[in-house]
Amino acid sequence: MRTGSPLYARALETLKGSALFSALDEPVMEEMLSSFRAETWHRGATIMDPEGTVQRFYVLTSGRVKVTRSNPATGRELILFLLGPGDGFDVVSLLDNKKHNVSVSALDDIEALSSPLDTIRAWIERHPEFNKSFLPYIGRQMRQVADLASDLALHDTETRLLKLLLQHTVQSNPHPRLRLIYDRSHEELANMIGSVRTVVNRHLQELKREGIITAWRGHLEISDLHALVRKVREHLRSEERRGSR
Repeated sequence: MRTGSPLYARALETLKGSALFSALDEPVMEEMLSSFRAETWHRGATIMDPEGTVQRFYVLTSGRVKVTRSNPATGRELILFLLGPGDGFDVVSLLDNKKHNVSVSALDDIEALSSPLDTIRAWIERHPEFNKSFLPYIGRQMRQVADLASDLALHDTETRLLKLLLQHTVQSNPHPRLRLIYDRSHEELANMIGSVRTVVNRHLQELKREGIITAWRGHLEISDLHALVRKVREHLRSEERRGSR
């Protein structure tokens, strides 16, 4: 990406605020930007399939994507991650240079930076300080996948949905807000917790009746964060009591 590019200033600001790159000095970020090219994708586009995971590395500068695993025989989909500006993909293939059986699709019209994997690896070798941000970022993704696996095995659907809402709630004034999932369909929410649309819809309707969430024009909002936290704790205690019997 050239310094005079219209996207350059916005891309640099995205890197400064990114968990992946925030530990780097600005001159190093500028050097890295020279290795990237800018790309745009329309909502609904498949940005990366399993074959593409060993070709290029992407950093989002605007918009959101979902990273999924699917079963071709049944059409069932499990959403592993929702990613936003500053996030990178595919981290797994960047590490081991092997094809990763995931697909990445655009949830919005997006802008992204991309570079061949070999270029990124060579850049990392020249700048080991990148690991100050990169290793914790990998750790957070590994923890998220481990938490998803644990939730699928150990918690019922309602508890998983409550935890998902809490995980994506951001404290802000004057009211808390949902990050990344605020406009996702009930089917997509179900795909994030290993359930089906009808079950998720039933639980969301109950949360609306309890005044914990509100929904308008396809958007979800958290109305009572304290009640949401309390309900998560009650469900976890209830499961613990059932398990001790």
